[in-house]
Amino acid sequence: MNPLTEPQIRAAFVNLTKGEAQRLNVPRDLAQRPWDDLDYLGWRDPQSPARGYLVAPIGDRFVGVALRAPASSVGFSRPSMCSVCLTVRSGGVALMVAPRAGKAGKQGHSVGTDICADLSCSLYVRGKLQTGTPGMRETLTLDQRIDRLVGNLESFVARVTRPS
Repeated sequence: MNPLTEPQIRAAFVNLTKGEAQRLNVPRDLAQRPWDDLDYLGWRDPQSPARGYLVAPIGDRFVGVALRAPASSVGFSRPSMCSVCLTVRSGGVALMVAPRAGKAGKQGHSVGTDICADLSCSLYVRGKLQTGTPGMRETLTLDQRIDRLVGNLESFVARVTRPS
């Protein structure tokens, strides 16, 4: 993935108002991110741990999705499998909920998924970070695992952006 700038990140969000996008805390370490190993940019807000964000290349544009961990899961991650990268984690996976884009989101509709709590799926798939849990023995190649991650992420983003 090519490096993103702060204006690109803020402009990408589909389930935030322009004002909300301007106020969100963009990571300060964008220049140090391992862009060649990222399929999407994901981060948790250090000032509000319940909030997470991801920006992914979808088609010919970037799509940003604001996420929120339900209060019961903030600071707690149950043993589970991430629905995006399919890594097994003993802790470190959280249910993240995204308001739907547009009218549906304004009416309170949302979609959720179990995802790596640190939003670093790309690095787990590539073995750059370790889950600390013995997982399934993968028979897929790295490229196939990356394609699966991208497909799962695109499916989640499609659920967020699907018109009512």
